[in-house]
Parts: sequence; C-alpha cells; structure tokens
Amino acid sequence: MNLSENKKQMLDLAEKLGMPASDFSDSLDLLRLNEVHIVDMLPEMLVMARSVIAEETFTYTRKPIDAVKGGLLISFQNISGHSSDNNENQDHEKSRQVRPHVRISPLHLESEVVFPKGSAISQITILVEIDFLKSFIGKDQKTFGYLFNDEKTLLIEEFMSPGMADLVNEIAGTPEMGILSEAYYKLKALELLYLLFKNLSKRQHVKYQSLRSDEIEAVYRVRDAVSSSLERPLTQDELMRVSGMNVLKLRKLFTQIFGKGIYEYGQYLRMQEAARLMREKNLSVSETGYQLGFTNLSYFGRLFEQHFGIKPKKWSVQERFNRK
Repeated sequence: MNLSENKKQMLDLAEKLGMPASDFSDSLDLLRLNEVHIVDMLPEMLVMARSVIAEETFTYTRKPIDAVKGGLLISFQNISGHSSDNNENQDHEKSRQVRPHVRISPLHLESEVVFPKGSAISQITILVEIDFLKSFIGKDQKTFGYLFNDEKTLLIEEFMSPGMADLVNEIAGTPEMGILSEAYYKLKALELLYLLFKNLSKRQHVKYQSLRSDEIEAVYRVRDAVSSSLERPLTQDELMRVSGMNVLKLRKLFTQIFGKGIYEYGQYLRMQEAARLMREKNLSVSETGYQLGFTNLSYFGRLFEQHFGIKPKKWSVQERFNRK
C-alpha cells in the first residue's frame, strides 16, 4: 500500500470516529507512513497498526472521541532512534521523554502524542468497548475496576515491557495480509492486552481518583523534568515549582498515572539510560555511572542488577557479543 493510500486510511478513520480530518491532515504530512493497517471490529474493538518515521518533531493533540460510547483508547508506542543534526541534543531530550510506553485513556479525554524528529515509531492503537474488555479479563476484572468507571477521568501510562515492544514491532511491521487479517489482528491485540494487564497487576497500590486536565498537565511537566534530570533527583522545592501543587498530592497523582513513585520512576529511567549509553555510545560501566551522577559505582552496579537481573559489566559484554 503506498503512502497516499495510507494517509487516506488515517483520514477516513478520523472521520469515522468523529474527529475532523482537517484537525490533523497537515500533521500527517510530517510522518512517513511505512505501514498502516486498520481493522474495524466495532462495537467490540478497533485496531490500528502503523509503522512511521517522523520527518520533523511535532506533537499531535487527539480530541475527544464521541462516536463510540463506553470505551477506552489504549495506545502502545515503541519509539527508537533519533536524527543527528544541529538539533540532536534537543531531539534526544524529547526522545528521552517518550520512551516505549502504553497509554490508557477514556475516549472523552483529550491527549497528546509526541513524534520526535527522525524517530522510527511502531504504534498499535486499540479502541475497545468496556463490556468486551471486562469479558476478556473475566473474574479478575475487579482488580482493574478503576478503569471501568465512566464517571472518573483517568489517564494511565505504563512502561512497555520487552515482550510488548517486540510484539508491537511485529504487528506494526507486518505487510498487508489479505486473508484472515482480521483474525490475526484480533488475536495479536488480545495478546497485547493480556501483557498490559499482567503489568498493571503489579502496580503500586493507590486509591484512584478523577483527574482534571490541569492536574494531568502538571504531572506530565514533572515527568518531563524528571526525564531531563537523570543525573540527580529533583528536590521537593523543584517538584512543587514545576507542578504548582504540594508534594503529597503530586506524589499521589504521579503514582496513579505512572504506577511508580517519582523517585522510583527516575531510577528506572536512569537504568534505561545507562543501558543505552553502554549499548549505543560504548561507554564503560564506570563512565556510564559517573555520567549519570553516581559517585558510588558499587551502588550503581547493584541498582542496575536489580533492574536487569545481571551485573552491568556482564550485560555490556553480552550486548557487544550480540551485535557481532
């Protein structure tokens, strides 16, 4: 399928979901749409799989969807690579903030999608009816009851596990299938949902509450600030200044959205960045630790092993061997 046909598919889908194509037609021109597959199984589920490259850095704001009632929008976004030009540092900072993730939002909630310049993005978006999702989860649906309350405005974001990232790449990169394509995408979408809810079941316990749009924006400002300050944790005063709210409330809302406390989230990002520096920049373990602000390399090694299940030096050797 050529690029113009892929763009037409995207615009037709927007119109079907009640989103005027004029709202983002120009934005599509900034994306190289390598693969786009849309499988409409509504009212139960709609699956959009796409593999794209962003020609320029831009942010797209998805407006509320009112064409479908009682559903969730679940977006799996795996992002890799960024351009090397005069804006490399700026683009890298942006890509650090949009690591592979899954975002769950009610259809009535406006949300943003970021495409850093030069990034190769594999994205699977699943629009799923609440009753169908409950039936899929079965007897364990009470564990995730916070997602099924239409009276609350919730936004959940989860890091993408390696298994999810591999599956997203597989689905988004699969060429046009023809026969049994609907069965394939439905099966793979359910597999992704299974992996997602398996991850969600491990979240820190928190009492979920409805969120205002300004609260969501404040929490994401803090997330971006944490992502841009991996060399040192932000102080309480800095957190309050960035968010405009008291730290107790901020910590609660941050954990609600991201499933981790602010400090734990930052440590997770530091370890992901450590792995990237050793893999892509060929930095040694000590160089990596010092660049990320660790003065105690033994502590850095223990923390890395907690996250990856292997000591950083052994991990680095394995990565070099795998690249050969």
